[in-house]
Amino acid sequence: MSILFLVIIGAAAGFLATRLMKIETDIVTTVVIGMAGALIGGLILRFLVTVMGMMAGFVGAVLGALLLIWLWQTYFKR
Repeated sequence: MSILFLVIIGAAAGFLATRLMKIETDIVTTVVIGMAGALIGGLILRFLVTVMGMMAGFVGAVLGALLLIWLWQTYFKR
């Protein structure tokens, strides 16, 4: 996966994840959450579902971003 593709997918995943979790963040935070989620979720799903190809990366990016938002809200935003 190229860096540009990671940024684009990360931005989309971060946007979708922040909307699903109903939090308001700035653009930079949304992209960073999405990119980190893309790394975490993409690696996890790549091991689990190698057949799905690009769709697994996007689903993993959204799931990873959701996990990061949940962790951030639970442990760091007090």
